[in-house]
Amino acid sequence: MTISIKLYFSFCFTTILMSCQAQNIYTKNKTMSTTKNNNPIYSTTDTNKVVMKEEEWKEILTPEQYYIARQKGTERPGSSKFENFKEQGTYYCAACGNPLFVSDTKFESGCGWPSFFAPFQKSSLIYTPDFSHGMNRTEVQCARCKAHVGHVFEDGPKPTGLRYCINGAILNFEKKPEEKSKLFFRE
Repeated sequence: MTISIKLYFSFCFTTILMSCQAQNIYTKNKTMSTTKNNNPIYSTTDTNKVVMKEEEWKEILTPEQYYIARQKGTERPGSSKFENFKEQGTYYCAACGNPLFVSDTKFESGCGWPSFFAPFQKSSLIYTPDFSHGMNRTEVQCARCKAHVGHVFEDGPKPTGLRYCINGAILNFEKKPEEKSKLFFRE
């Protein structure tokens, strides 16, 4: 009986230890930021198109970002830190730094993902038909690097009537300096 108790506790300890190590690896990958430090193409001012091989994207994006941006995946609804985020500033493509949205166009849609009624500029996004999963939708991609960021629907608020339903995992945010004036949709 004593040996079986020792084996049981040894098994439990080993399982817990392995679980902690796996959690540390997952957390490290999940929280890795795609910033200038580890992403050579990330720039909030460069407008040059980005063309890279999939292997290169895997090196600079987290697994979740790669799944969303390059494989047209979707994060779980309600999982984005930006869904109920209230800070004022600009949302950038986490893959390349292209400005995509400003907080003045963000609204609470209740859909489970961050929602915006207009892009930073019309030229910030590429629009493509998406008939996947038996649906008829319009996919939105970053115009600089062609990362999949989400979809746009025609059930949003005025003034555009659009709802950009965006994966928060492929967004970076920069707080607006206080001296800047309120930003709105630009041509």
